[in-house]
Amino acid sequence: MASSILLQQPTHCFFSNFQLLKSCRHGWETIMCDTESSKRIRPIRASTAVETFPSASFPIFESPSQPEDSLASELEPADPDFYKIGYVRSVRAYGIEFKEGPDGFGVYASKDVEPTRRARVIMEIPLELMLTISQKLPWMFFPDIIPIGHPIFDIINSTNPESLTICTLPWQTDWDLRLACLLLFSFDVEGNFWQLYGDFLPSADECTSLLLATEEDLLELQDQNLVSTMREQQRRALEFWEKNWHSAIPLKIKRLAREPERFIWAVSMAQSRCINLQTRIGALVQDSNMLIPYADMLNHSFRPNCFFHWRFKDRMLEVMINAGQRIKKGEEMTVNYMSPQKNDMFMQRYGFSSSVNPWDVIQFSGNSQIHLDSFLSVFNISGLPEEYYHNSAGQLSSDGETFVDGAVIAAARTLPTWSDGDMPPIPSAERKAVKELKEECLQMLAEFPTTSEQDQQILDSMPEARRTLEAAIKYRLHRKLFVEKVIQALDIYQEQILF
Repeated sequence: MASSILLQQPTHCFFSNFQLLKSCRHGWETIMCDTESSKRIRPIRASTAVETFPSASFPIFESPSQPEDSLASELEPADPDFYKIGYVRSVRAYGIEFKEGPDGFGVYASKDVEPTRRARVIMEIPLELMLTISQKLPWMFFPDIIPIGHPIFDIINSTNPESLTICTLPWQTDWDLRLACLLLFSFDVEGNFWQLYGDFLPSADECTSLLLATEEDLLELQDQNLVSTMREQQRRALEFWEKNWHSAIPLKIKRLAREPERFIWAVSMAQSRCINLQTRIGALVQDSNMLIPYADMLNHSFRPNCFFHWRFKDRMLEVMINAGQRIKKGEEMTVNYMSPQKNDMFMQRYGFSSSVNPWDVIQFSGNSQIHLDSFLSVFNISGLPEEYYHNSAGQLSSDGETFVDGAVIAAARTLPTWSDGDMPPIPSAERKAVKELKEECLQMLAEFPTTSEQDQQILDSMPEARRTLEAAIKYRLHRKLFVEKVIQALDIYQEQILF
């Protein structure tokens, strides 16, 4: 995925026998119409301007307004071969088209999509095209492309067989190593679909995964904990390659990954594109790690415009979506890969971050607290902490843009607060708490070697930088923008509540 989702992403899997009504027009030809006239979307770019929510009910379901005239030429229809290799193998898509831009592939609506209660099918993918491996012993593959006695099975069997949980970190078990081995093996099987589909996966130079980052890139993160974590992941993948790709291995194994960089790239593909699903084959139900072609092109957003589900039927996987809002023709269809997770978790798994992640946190060390209900009231935030949302048109605007965004939602969760029934806040105490919290935020910013303005200047000055270096600088920029947004929110809170 280009910007693309979990350290084992939970998804909805439906086992159903009822027949879903489908359009009588089947095939990729329903996708490719009106490509030139469809609206284009600006690719993601780090900026010191903070992304904002539109002022409407439940804005988390709404996509940001997009400029119609800028960077439209950077999005192009997918190569016809991208459609052809799937169409001849019975892959079908309905009401969508694939486009490619500077940040990779994305899925776009080829016609207006109205929000409905009933999920709609947007893709049908034969199970035989997926790469599937069970999470627990005995290892089961589907399709069963590994011949009996092939040494790749011994390599897979040497991995850690611990069972996985949704919160398991990828380096605590070896699911990604197993899936990487299976992916590399599929590239070597004559006539296998993945030999062709692999041409459309991001190359090592195009990938933002920090597994492929150099030591210099990691140091640019300005986050020692994340640097240590990624070093451990890189060491783990390298040691696995050195253990199994030694000089005495058969040629049919050696050619899968002659260099460690090839294997580490495969691990990054497994981590960033894997989906954890519960599959059923006959009476056997098991948890599996799957690489699902075409569906893996759905990109991530912290403000997704649709939710996706899965259903197995007639040896096909149906990819289904519920639109949370009206999606216009030409707009990108986005989903949320994993929630709730902080930016550092997205960086570990996918290599991207955001300054408006509503689940990001700041670790405050002082004892100062502000009044929770008053803070929520000032910014029109409603719901339980796990479901905070901006519920109405805000009064806090500048140049027509609403102030409240995902960073303010995150601030409501991460700021130290107190609430004691009907006891109102004391203005002098709130003023003191706001001052101390702001001072702590300013101290956090002072500890960074660079400022957010300097980070943005660095990004602007090196448009051809390595993708991993660019992702590292954006990560530290997003951390600073989040802290700065919290300071702005505290200023507004103080003005609104005290005067």
